[in-house]
Amino acid sequence: MRYLLASALAVVVVAASTAATAQTSGSGNAPTLQCAIGYVTGVGGAAQSFREYLAAPDRDKYRYLADNPIQCKVSDEGRASACTGVTNLRNEKVSVYDDVDSETMAVVARVELDHGTYPVIIVVRKQDVKCEE
Repeated sequence: MRYLLASALAVVVVAASTAATAQTSGSGNAPTLQCAIGYVTGVGGAAQSFREYLAAPDRDKYRYLADNPIQCKVSDEGRASACTGVTNLRNEKVSVYDDVDSETMAVVARVELDHGTYPVIIVVRKQDVKCEE
C-alpha cells in the first residue's frame, strides 16, 4: 500500500517539476499558461477520445460523455495507462503537464476509476484551466 501511494505521489511530483521548468506557448488568441498547478472545470479525457468529443456536434456531446466514461488499465504499482474515454471535472486540482496544440493541453489529474482514484494524464481545453494563485 505504501508503494502504491509513493508511486502515485512520484508521478504527480515529476509531472509538476516537468511543467514548472517547461515554457508553454500559444499562438493566435489561445491562452498561454505558465503555471505548474491549476484547477480544471470542464471535460477532459484520453487524447483520442477527447478529440472525438470536441468533434461531436453540440447536441451529441452529453451522450458522448455518458457513453464513453474514462477507463484505464492500472498496474500492480498503481500506474494508470492505456486510458480511453472522457470525464467531467469540477474545479479539480491538476498538475499542468504540456501543451498538446494551440487549444488543448495535457494535465495530470486525479480521476475516479472503477477500482479507485489514480493520477492520470488527460487532455483538457486550455480555457478550462485556471492557474493556482
